[in-house]
This record gives sequence, C-alpha cells and structure tokens, in this order.
Amino acid sequence: MKSLNIIKIGGNVIDNSENLYHFLKDFTALDGYKILVHGGGKVATQLSETLGIEAKLVDGRRITDIETLRVVTMVYGGLINKNIVAQLQRFGNNAIGLTGADGNFIRATKRPVKVVDISINTKKGTTETIDYGFVGDLNKESVDSKGISKLMKAGFTPVFCALTHDGEGQLLNTNADTIASALAVALSGLFDTTLIYCFEKKGVLIDINNDDSIIRDIDPAGYEELKKQQIIHSGMLPKLDNAFTAIACGVKTVVIGHSGDLGALKQNQPFGTRLSKNI
Repeated sequence: MKSLNIIKIGGNVIDNSENLYHFLKDFTALDGYKILVHGGGKVATQLSETLGIEAKLVDGRRITDIETLRVVTMVYGGLINKNIVAQLQRFGNNAIGLTGADGNFIRATKRPVKVVDISINTKKGTTETIDYGFVGDLNKESVDSKGISKLMKAGFTPVFCALTHDGEGQLLNTNADTIASALAVALSGLFDTTLIYCFEKKGVLIDINNDDSIIRDIDPAGYEELKKQQIIHSGMLPKLDNAFTAIACGVKTVVIGHSGDLGALKQNQPFGTRLSKNI
C-alpha cells in the first residue's frame, strides 16, 4: 500500500499567519498522498460577534442555529479554506478545497435532540431537551473512500473544512477532529494511513506545564495505565480515546504533536507522541 498522511490543524495554526505559512510549507514537503482537515479557529466567533449573533454553548459545545451555520459556512468553507488552498498552490501543492458535500465525499446525519436528566438528589426525574441544531454526526458509511482516492490519484491534495451534508440539501457543522478520524478509518483499507493531530503542545505530556515532558510512544495497555494513574491531563482524554478507536478500526498510527515541528517527519526525527497497537 502507498502511504497517506491525514493531518488536522487547529486554531494555533489557522489564527497565526506566520505559523500557517511554515506549516503549509512543511505539509507540502511530506512524501506520499496527504489530506488536510481544518476547523475555523477564532474567525467564526469574531464574525458572529460583529454580526450580533450570540454564541450559544451547552457543556462547552456550540449550538449551530441557522445564523451560526451561515457564518461557519462563510468562514470555514470560504475564507479559511480558500486561503489555505491558495497558499498551498504557492508551494506547488495542487490542493482542492472541499466540504463534505463536494463530490458527496462525506455524508452525515443531523444530531438528534437529546433529552437530559437535570434532577439532583430527587427520585422524580426532571428533564430538558438539548437541540444542537445543524450539527452532523458521522458513521462508518459516511466517507466515500474510493471517490477521495480517485481525487488524490489524479494529483490533487484534498483540503476538507469542518462541514458535511445530509444528502437532502442541508449543510451540517461537524467536528474537525471527528472528520479527520473518519477519513483515516475509511481510507485505511486503501492506504498505509497515519492520522496526525497538530495542536499547541509538542505531544502528550506528563506535566502539562513542561513542554519537554513528552511521552513519545503509547500503546493501548500503556494508555489504560496512564489513565489509571491520572498522569494525562483530562483535556487530552477525548482526543486520545478517539485516536485509539481509529487504531482499533484499522488506522496504522496516530501522532499528536505541535504544528511547528511537522518538518521532523520529513527528516525522520522524533515528532510528538506516537500511538499504535504495539510499541
């Protein structure tokens, strides 16, 4: 199988033009097939505030009403996506900007309304409903791996933003980490796939305040032990849970590291934390 790197970037890259420049240069230099996945950084929030659209959050998760969906479509699918594509072309990388609706590559289902028990210390349950709005959830059938493969073999580098669709004409806001993981799982049957999450830390850290306390390799058994000893910061656990789920579903390796260190991969130097079935 030929190699494929699927890389997800966050706000620490998107919101800083210098960081983005250097990252995209290193991304272009990587050998083999590659896919880039991005969210929206702070731009969507700033534009919403300018337009007087109030952000609505439940347990830290954004509610995507119709006005918010319009904003993220403009920002994710337009401003940020096309800026990234233009810069990649600058480096000789023939990128093509996509939402999940383009080519019907990623189809999602609208997240159902959730009923939550909010009673405290009472036998009689009190509930409330939470409607996340136009948010898309993915499943194992969501990604058209063959279609995306054809696109890459034709010489294009896909750049996916955090938007999918439901097949009925409706765009959906979808978590970029989840999109990257779903792409990696779907394409692992066609390529030797590595999923890379780039964020603001150098990797999974023993001490969150010490950037040099990197855990270089973690396998499933080691991860369970680290959780048991409460060594890993709680904020990293959802990302790691998703990573090991992807590995269990066929992804060869997941790497978590700092976007500024991506060039180390090209030079065969240590980069971030590597997660795999066996160390």
